[in-house]
Amino acid sequence: MALLEINGLKAYYGQTQALYGLDFRLEEGSITTILGANGAGKTTTLRSICRMIHTEGDIRFLDEDLTSLSTEKVVRRGIAHVPEGRGTFVRQSVEDNLQLGAYTRTNKKDIADDIERVYSYFPRLRERYKQQAGTLSGGEQQMLAIGRALMLRPRLMLLDEPSFGLGPLVVQEIYGIMQQIREKEGTSMLLVEQNANIALDLADHAYLLETGEVVMSGESQVIRDDENVRKSYLGY
Repeated sequence: MALLEINGLKAYYGQTQALYGLDFRLEEGSITTILGANGAGKTTTLRSICRMIHTEGDIRFLDEDLTSLSTEKVVRRGIAHVPEGRGTFVRQSVEDNLQLGAYTRTNKKDIADDIERVYSYFPRLRERYKQQAGTLSGGEQQMLAIGRALMLRPRLMLLDEPSFGLGPLVVQEIYGIMQQIREKEGTSMLLVEQNANIALDLADHAYLLETGEVVMSGESQVIRDDENVRKSYLGY
């Protein structure tokens, strides 16, 4: 059984259709990436899973239909969303942001243990635990956004452009930590990226979107080897 299975997904912003019948699946413990240019429908796909926009079609998580659920109930099922732009609470401290990430939970000892676990992945956050999130660097804010999502103890993380606006060394560091999280926690990830090179390095499986439709899918290495993908998305 797939962790996440989507069939015939259509999505709309008002009267404007943005997705045209997407089909894809994500296996437990895997990392899947969705690639495509601006406007291809990548972010819309994540918003659809989180029940943030109007959709038609099937979205099943652990074989449960999500389409009738609110965004909050989707989160409680174990799906954490790391939006583009990071979405941190800029006036709150690093540690307060992590506490807010655990809002669905009540066991204070478990929450404290998980904050320590986040700090073990992101030591820079421990150094800045009292600092306002809005004063962190872009890379540190992205670390905080991922750390806050981990506080939900998610089965699935949805990551929207985690490399956006960051320098190459910071991106490599964050992607290395994401790989550690997958290996140590078994957390599955659905990763939206314009940086196709680094996404294909991390992911097991890839889907290529163009104007709201899947035009190619397969194992990441197979996608990387495709001549059209290399020319259009990888730059060689």
